[in-house]
Amino acid sequence: MPRGYSRERTSVHNLHYHFVWCPKYRKPVLTGEVTDRLEQLIEEKADELNLDILRLAIQPDYVHLFITGNPKLAPNKIIQQVKGYTSRNLRNEFDFGLPSLWTRSYFVSSAGEVSSQTIEQYIEAQTGQ
Repeated sequence: MPRGYSRERTSVHNLHYHFVWCPKYRKPVLTGEVTDRLEQLIEEKADELNLDILRLAIQPDYVHLFITGNPKLAPNKIIQQVKGYTSRNLRNEFDFGLPSLWTRSYFVSSAGEVSSQTIEQYIEAQTGQ
């Protein structure tokens, strides 16, 4: 099997998704303890959904998540699960003064193995790492 591909019982796949989403009104609320807790919650949900996080960058007013996908989960279901889980938990733990934590919108792009390095470099450049 070619490098980078995953094998399931009935499929072989190499799916990568790049998600970007923002807090409501693009408020810069993702700082300090919130950042650490958000990272932890995203990792928990990714484990539950059997997804691997390739890169995660949390800025005060947006999140970049680059993951390996699973053909059993559509991208809209992945982001719905991640945003719902993180919003519920963070809103219980922190007071953001917002009607909801996340906007309803998000960006998603699929990436082949060739362009995954480009996306990783872009995310690193965004965070200054």
